[in-house]
Amino acid sequence: MDPCPFVRLMVESLALKLPTPTKPPPLSGALHPSTTPCFCKIRIKSFPSLTHTALLPLSSSNSTPDDSTTSAPAFHLDPAALRRLAGKPLILSVSVYNGRMGRTCGVRGAKLLGRVHLNIQLPNPLSRSNTFHNGWLKLSKNDEPGHNNKPSAQLHLLVRSEPDPRYVFQFGGEPECSPVVYQIQGNIKQPVFSCKFSADRNYRSLSLPSDFTNDPSRWRGSFKGDRERQGRDRKGWMIMIHDLSGSPVAAASMITPFVPSPGSDRVSRSNPGAWLILRPNGASVSSWKPWSRLEAWRERGPVDGLGYKVELFSENGPVNRIPIAEGTMSVKKGGQFCIDYKVMKDSGLGSRLPGEGFVMGSTVGGEGKVSKPVVQVGAQHVTCMADAALFIALSAAIDLSMDACRLFSHKLRKELCHEEQDSLS
Repeated sequence: MDPCPFVRLMVESLALKLPTPTKPPPLSGALHPSTTPCFCKIRIKSFPSLTHTALLPLSSSNSTPDDSTTSAPAFHLDPAALRRLAGKPLILSVSVYNGRMGRTCGVRGAKLLGRVHLNIQLPNPLSRSNTFHNGWLKLSKNDEPGHNNKPSAQLHLLVRSEPDPRYVFQFGGEPECSPVVYQIQGNIKQPVFSCKFSADRNYRSLSLPSDFTNDPSRWRGSFKGDRERQGRDRKGWMIMIHDLSGSPVAAASMITPFVPSPGSDRVSRSNPGAWLILRPNGASVSSWKPWSRLEAWRERGPVDGLGYKVELFSENGPVNRIPIAEGTMSVKKGGQFCIDYKVMKDSGLGSRLPGEGFVMGSTVGGEGKVSKPVVQVGAQHVTCMADAALFIALSAAIDLSMDACRLFSHKLRKELCHEEQDSLS
């Protein structure tokens, strides 16, 4: 089956040019916008959930800002959004504010400097890239009479789109229930993988090739003291991904147990649990090689969060792991697990990334909720179904980590500890 059409809409080269003040600020202490931060709120009309914010650097000239200027997170238009926009213009609204951007005060604590609106007609066919605007626009406030006669701030932005086709998959059930995984395209759904979950407390994870076990403490040091922690750790979880012929094509194996930090009932960032995502390397499963490593823990703070970090293995082994994703999502609500190389590069963490753009995304259900992950994988990262299976295994591991990081004062569902319970009965 072909990938589903997605479009990535990008707002880049953001910069703000303010008019020169004609008189000094009053004695009341009011400040010219150039002395306080400015930011913008970017949204697509008719799509309330598609909203981003970005800080605005100030510019003193009419020249085009260089590539180092700020870019907002990209908008990802899925097939449903593209169907709604078919034959209609997309209206991009950018509101510019003066003041601090934060969760506590948000837009309410900032002053509106003005807005710009752009009407965008997406290209047809969607497989074509397009640039809709590249230059300066004057900010306006429609609620100010005669505003067109006043010196006005100007906003520079580059707005462009790129095709971003993706394969879409959905688990037919929760990963711990060993579901079938379907590929989705429009109204068509067909099975492509099956999963087999196991939870064996005595399981030591898959054997690793010798070149990945030269430093045993790196991989298995966390198993020290297993006997003392009986009943106070979660280990031995594994999910195998099989193709339609029944052959194993990927796996996620818990390599480091999820254990509570001393004096608490939560997995801490200082001692996270970890998974290896494994790919076939020969006929024997014991010879499989790690493809990536996922660490997960439970964040402390005003809102409970599942923290995670994903690293990609190089051909040289575990020494040269490359960080490809890091973040936090709400334990209560769940969220979207995403690997996006552009986001990593913009955050300063992507100097060694092997590519660009969107890699994968997966939905993660909140704690205690039924979760059937929907997985999107960038078509450029899939050359065969075995490639897609690695991302399926990774999405299962991050979903299962929500359960593995559950407070130890709470019981897990039976599917996650059935083999332990069987041995006690």
